[in-house]
Amino acid sequence: MHLAVAEVSKRYPSGILALDGVSLDVAPGMFGLLGPNGAGKSTLMRVIATLLRPDAGSVRFGDVDVLADPMAMRATLGYLPQEFGLYPNIPVGETLEHFVALKGYPHPARRRDVADALLQRTNLTEQRNTLVGSLSGGMRQRLGVAIALAGRPRLLILDEPTAGLDPAERHRLYDLLAEVGDGVTVILSTHIVEDVRELCTALALIDRGRVVLRGDPEALVRELRGRLWRRPLEPGEADSVRARHRVISTRRVAGRPVAHIVADHPPDAASTLLEPTLEDAYFLRVGAGADRER
Repeated sequence: MHLAVAEVSKRYPSGILALDGVSLDVAPGMFGLLGPNGAGKSTLMRVIATLLRPDAGSVRFGDVDVLADPMAMRATLGYLPQEFGLYPNIPVGETLEHFVALKGYPHPARRRDVADALLQRTNLTEQRNTLVGSLSGGMRQRLGVAIALAGRPRLLILDEPTAGLDPAERHRLYDLLAEVGDGVTVILSTHIVEDVRELCTALALIDRGRVVLRGDPEALVRELRGRLWRRPLEPGEADSVRARHRVISTRRVAGRPVAHIVADHPPDAASTLLEPTLEDAYFLRVGAGADRER
């Protein structure tokens, strides 16, 4: 089932315009919503999850008008918010069974069977009797995914699921999410480029409440191929290089600053051609690179 978001806008009472005419078409599979902190990602996720009503626009999931019939949407939705609270002194299995019951499994035996299947799917079977407060960050996120999967949702929203995880835990979660994405529409909202590169076949980049880029991650990287240059920076040279060239990012390699420059021809003799990544496509349209373009 497709998710169609059309011209959605939301301004908070403080005056902040969080969403400014956002439109998306999301097909089944893993879809990445990428953007910096404060770009409007979480606001959009809350609108789709029926937790926040927009000022304008429409949201449809298949035949469901999400804004007119939020209960129909909630019946088919799994949602893992960026921050979720669980009682720390309750075991993992009991916690999950509670959420399974809320999804329409009142019979204790059936509820336990469903919870056991979800624990196995998220590799938490050995932690069934562990108190939630004793879980590692990665285990806690996997429990959050298990809760979101209760009720067999057709749309799964994951808001910053890998934030704060170490590399090993992040990759364990990648393996789980890749499996979850089969046959389900999954929106992965994140500011971590690696999340989208590893998992998603389509993405949208949101910045300052607007969608500034959408497409296939590989195609977006190809657009930069042959146009991205690596330029080592000498001490005190950064400002002059930025003034002369289109610098989209500056980073350190082995402690030395290096500029990434977009140009159709070699910027200067110190520049060498560089194979682009999705992170470069991201920086081209967000932050300093985008400001130069605007």
